[in-house]
Amino acid sequence: MSKERIDVGGNTYGPYSPGVKSNGLIWLAGQIAPEAGEDIKSQTRASLKKIDDLLHAAGVSKNNICFAQVLLADINDFDLMNEVYIEWLEGVEIPPARAAFEAGNLPKLARIEIVIQATE
Repeated sequence: MSKERIDVGGNTYGPYSPGVKSNGLIWLAGQIAPEAGEDIKSQTRASLKKIDDLLHAAGVSKNNICFAQVLLADINDFDLMNEVYIEWLEGVEIPPARAAFEAGNLPKLARIEIVIQATE
């Protein structure tokens, strides 16, 4: 079994790999972007950009995503997050399965964290 680290440089907020690829599967660590601003739309766009960059580094695109997990600091941000997420999915033939829920105290005062599972 081979295991490959997926990384594009940039910030990580702990002792983990930004992404791992093994046996045709890709796992991306939760992507946050508190540096993008305090509003949910800015943080969502920036988190999705990080995901795009990591997927590109893994040699795939968002079309390869099978599952997305969205953690929100405040579930009341769901509709605003979803506006950005829908735009991001434009052109994706089969949108990934997804779970979204409120999770208190996200790292670095982030308003959103997005975890991705994809295939090669």
